[in-house]
Amino acid sequence: MSKVLHRNLKAPPPPTAVAASGVYITDADGKRYIDAAGGAAVSCLGHGHPRVLAALHAAVDKLQYLHTGSFTHGPQEALADALLATAPPGLSHAFFVSSGSEAVESALKLARQYFLEIGEPARCRFIARRQSYHGNTLGALAVGGNAMRRAPYGPLLMQASHIAPCYAYREQLPGESLEAYGLRAANELEAEILRLGPETVAAFIAEPVVGATLGSVAAAPGYFKRIREICDAHGVLFIADEIMCGMGRTGVMFALEAEGVEPDIVTVAKGLGGGYQPIGAMLASGRIVDAIRDGSGGFMHGHTYLGHPLACAAALAVQDAIREDDLLAAVRRQGDRLMAGLEAALGQHAHVGDIRGRGLLLGLELVADRDSKQPFDPALKLNQRVQAETRARGVIVYPMPGTIDGVRGDHIVLAPPYIAADAEIDRIVEVLAEAVPAAIAGAR
Repeated sequence: MSKVLHRNLKAPPPPTAVAASGVYITDADGKRYIDAAGGAAVSCLGHGHPRVLAALHAAVDKLQYLHTGSFTHGPQEALADALLATAPPGLSHAFFVSSGSEAVESALKLARQYFLEIGEPARCRFIARRQSYHGNTLGALAVGGNAMRRAPYGPLLMQASHIAPCYAYREQLPGESLEAYGLRAANELEAEILRLGPETVAAFIAEPVVGATLGSVAAAPGYFKRIREICDAHGVLFIADEIMCGMGRTGVMFALEAEGVEPDIVTVAKGLGGGYQPIGAMLASGRIVDAIRDGSGGFMHGHTYLGHPLACAAALAVQDAIREDDLLAAVRRQGDRLMAGLEAALGQHAHVGDIRGRGLLLGLELVADRDSKQPFDPALKLNQRVQAETRARGVIVYPMPGTIDGVRGDHIVLAPPYIAADAEIDRIVEVLAEAVPAAIAGAR
């Protein structure tokens, strides 16, 4: 009996992984799996990348741990320079933590402190979107819109507002253009700011491409430009949560590049370090940092493992590999190949309602009826059935329930490594084309 508190205590422990290389993970029985989920959209370079391993070996001989209250170090400074060189204009400083949830907590606290520094202490409210995910610590969970994850901890969460997601597949009206729908969805933010009172609102937080909770949904054209206008009009900060969709996952380094919009704060993790060490980051705009420098003088927040030397060294090597190996182009090319393959194999399937996403962050929404978009009965746990079928065929995918409202709906997220070859992309498609009908047949 395992003494580990595994995620599902009613099921046997998951297979024991014993090795990993490239896009493959091998279990104790010798079975190999294509990691088509990148773990959780983390393993952007796959496993065992020689450049990253060499950087870690070199780093561990120099500095194993430092407290940022006493020292800085080369990998942290170099990583900040590298990230900010490619970040949206206006972002000037980086704050390195150990997870995406910590990055979001840091962003919320920074936003609050900014308004204290500039003499607007009433601004303490945050607005986010339903069917979003921003992390599992209490602040991040409070702004997140994943109803399933929030439910047990509701009494512990701070108050936050949630507007509708930009989810054209289900929310666009008949006869409404995609641009008009995006504008209508964005205007919900202004309505909520006015309802709360603009003087009380600190920030709006959103994922540029919604990851796990909604299943790889990009916004309608113009949506985020309108969001930026609304935030500017009411003095509200815009926090872009790029923990899943950033760091090249959608084919550009920062997902908001595709929207032509500049945020005030960005959070990144997952593809930042590629899973080689736990790391996340918050990137802040110069005006926020200047307000703190000119005011109290320091950010009133911290963790023991801020800017960990080994984590920063690994992340720097990951970012160097993405740049030097031209992997953003590979993400765009292989993302197009994966999308085309899925469309050809499942685009007209009676129970695949939507295939969506950008780059190598794609999703399939499964439906009981394609015409009405009626979801499957949640009791069937269809997303998990698909996962079981793909696993049996040697491919790991990311299944999620509750696509529509936290209870109803099923989707599968795909986030393979940026290094995936044509044959591996094609095998992912082939397996899904077999697994989806097999899972549906088994549910009947």
